[in-house]
Amino acid sequence: MSILSKADAQTLLKKVMAFSKADACETSLSGTEGGNIRYARNAVSTAGDISTITLAVSSTFGKKTGTATINEFDDASLEKVVRRSEELAQLSPDNPEYMPPLEPQTYQESITYVPATAAITPDSRAEAVSKSIGVSKDAKLEAAGYLENTTSFDAIMNSKGLFAYNTGTDVIFSITNRNAAGTGSGYAARGYNDVRKLDTLAATKIAATKANASIDAKALEPGKYTVILEPVAAVYMLENLFRGLDARSADEGRSFMSKPGGGNRMGEQLMDKQVTIYSDPFHPELPAATWNREGMPLEKTNWIEKGVVKNLAYTRYWAQKQNAKVMPQPPNMIMEGGTQTLEELIKGTEKGILVSRLWYIRMVDPQTLLLTGLTRDGTFYIENGQIKHPVKNFRFNESPVIMLNNVEALGKPERSISVESYRSYLVPPMKIRDFTFTSLSDAV
Repeated sequence: MSILSKADAQTLLKKVMAFSKADACETSLSGTEGGNIRYARNAVSTAGDISTITLAVSSTFGKKTGTATINEFDDASLEKVVRRSEELAQLSPDNPEYMPPLEPQTYQESITYVPATAAITPDSRAEAVSKSIGVSKDAKLEAAGYLENTTSFDAIMNSKGLFAYNTGTDVIFSITNRNAAGTGSGYAARGYNDVRKLDTLAATKIAATKANASIDAKALEPGKYTVILEPVAAVYMLENLFRGLDARSADEGRSFMSKPGGGNRMGEQLMDKQVTIYSDPFHPELPAATWNREGMPLEKTNWIEKGVVKNLAYTRYWAQKQNAKVMPQPPNMIMEGGTQTLEELIKGTEKGILVSRLWYIRMVDPQTLLLTGLTRDGTFYIENGQIKHPVKNFRFNESPVIMLNNVEALGKPERSISVESYRSYLVPPMKIRDFTFTSLSDAV
């Protein structure tokens, strides 16, 4: 029952709505099924299948709202969860930012569901992991990795008659290779809607090559360097920037998008002209749902265009308060790039540092988006267009805003996953000047 069809989800939610006695009622129904396999030291440690389905009901009287959830779907349970949400609403204080439910909307069908991914079995997961472990053993390395696939659906309905439904698939894979002495480490991560694009063998070969190449790293003095950030490293910097494209936090003076003296930086040239960032639920490499949790339709939107801030996200409440257009949060994030490969960016670099991955990133200053963190899993010195030797890892202090003002070149965008947030992004490898490293790290 975890994955309901559009018709079945609509029938169930209509039944829920029929029990409502509130001034307004909003319901959401979501389900997932899939499986995972985890391995360490070249052996599988855990594996399992997951199946969940949850109904949430929000009832409102005036501006008082209460929400209750349940995972039982007989008539008595459905009525019980509606009554519970209504009881909680009566006990709640008024919400001064309450917005009434939306009227029915028109949505385009998404392209997030891929049958091949939905058909993944425990055997196919085991085969994919077996290929990865084989590469690690051949390279005399120890592998630790994780593979998970998910098929999901989401549906919403409200008392105004709005109904929306979406189903999607996802598969993620990450692999860390280390040598027995713990002096070399390599990493790779992949995430797709379509499992046919996942090649665990190729990804593990990359991680293994980096692990063996990062042994006997030499120390370089901290300072400002030209760096080439691989996409997986760039994602860790850009995630914080993506989250900051919010009008309210900017208008209230809480973000890097805040203008001194009040207001936001809409329309300002904030980054290099090479930088264009947009969202598009129909991008073939990074598809997303075509509506958000409120039921707002989602469409292609430019957020940064040639370095200029074109849009910030406005909730319905904040748009009403600021007399602005509602602009939903982006369903995905895509950064345009060039046509060069990572190898070509390296070849065109006289002196610099190749950064495979960043981690343990923390915010230092929200006003400038200054971040600190560490490099890991393969950091290399570049000279005259060639990787000369591995270098010890660094701590960095850098803002992605400043970073995107120091762009020298962008490569071809690649889909990369942040395993911290389990979100995928489409970003290019980046050649950045004057990236600030503040100290050395003994971590590998």
